[in-house]
Amino acid sequence: MLVAIVGPMFAGKTTELIRRVERQIIAGRSAAVFKPSIDSRYDALSVAAHNGLRLKAFVVPPDESGVAAIAEEGERYDVVAVDEVQFFPPSLAEALDRLAYGRLVIAAGLNLDYRGEPFETTMRIMAYADKVVSLTAVCKVCGRPATRTQRLIGGRPAPADGPRILVGGGETYEARCRRHHIVPGRTAGGGR
Repeated sequence: MLVAIVGPMFAGKTTELIRRVERQIIAGRSAAVFKPSIDSRYDALSVAAHNGLRLKAFVVPPDESGVAAIAEEGERYDVVAVDEVQFFPPSLAEALDRLAYGRLVIAAGLNLDYRGEPFETTMRIMAYADKVVSLTAVCKVCGRPATRTQRLIGGRPAPADGPRILVGGGETYEARCRRHHIVPGRTAGGGR
């Protein structure tokens, strides 16, 4: 079974991944957790949630060699979990789909980038998933359910021409609802 946990930053995706893995470990199932090497915000050797929860992880490069390591090492476990899937190449989706035959696979990641555009890898994993858990955060502006991640530079919304990948936490990002998600240089509706 493949479970995809998706949503914006601060929605509790990693917390939910850790919760699901810990339940399996308590039941006596072997588990391997993977994270991309570029995410060392809270702990270089563990998946770590914003609320402080941690779980030891295999740290792999967010490239094809990392996907191969997840596919190979994952074969040895009953449960395979991957955090921050948006940082990996789209081929991760097929690797996780293959692993899901005979084991539980849990994949957590951002559904949209700071511009409000879908991450290809997350989209592909969602397409293969047996279950999609879509989480929301709380909009930092109005308190409504937040489905977007707002990037900030100097406390102001980041323009659309910035780098797509910029690892950060509360100092760089906020959860926002659709109404309060702003990308300078884009018209309402994402400029599409």
